Amino acid sequence: MTAILHRKGIFDTVRSLLGRGFKQSEVDMLDQALDEALGAVPVRGDQAVEDSGQDPVPCVPSRRIGAAGIALIKRFEGCARLRPDGLVEAYPDPASGGDPWTIGWGATGAGIGPGTVWTQAQCDARLERDLERYGAEVSEALSGAPTNQSQFDALVSFHYNTGAIGRATLTRKHIAGDFAGAQAEFARWNRAAGRVLKGLTRRRQAEASLYRIGR
Repeated sequence: MTAILHRKGIFDTVRSLLGRGFKQSEVDMLDQALDEALGAVPVRGDQAVEDSGQDPVPCVPSRRIGAAGIALIKRFEGCARLRPDGLVEAYPDPASGGDPWTIGWGATGAGIGPGTVWTQAQCDARLERDLERYGAEVSEALSGAPTNQSQFDALVSFHYNTGAIGRATLTRKHIAGDFAGAQAEFARWNRAAGRVLKGLTRRRQAEASLYRIGR
């Protein structure tokens, strides 16, 4: 194995010295400095390979979710309530029958409620903006921990649905390198309003399977 494997220890040491977590810009700067020091070159934005030609070692990918992650999110969010006129309307939460109201590819929040109607282009644009934000939040929560694109995609999908990347035991286990333990944690997040939902169970299984590809 290469020295890239030990960068988590470097991040942990610097984090301890600073007495705080990293900003994404700081993670990027440290990664670049380590890559340059080790003579590594980036590959597809999610791996680094040393000039020696040894096998690539997972590292923190870019903050952008990949195609597999986007497909997973679209599969489970759907773009429901498409009307005959081509517009998309909001629908109530399936667990509560009310708030939070959702529209398009799982968008919620201010201005979305009964009677909200968007075009397909608005739904797609909102998804793109949300994925940029959630990707950045996941990247920040990982604090430089080795992560490949499949793992990152699964974690963004998880966070997109739960908003829990900053507090989940799943995240702590991933950062610690306990990938098997992190994969098992997905199954715990299958409840809404205190009830187990089949849709959430299937989604967590799909996310865990995608995450496992990166192990």
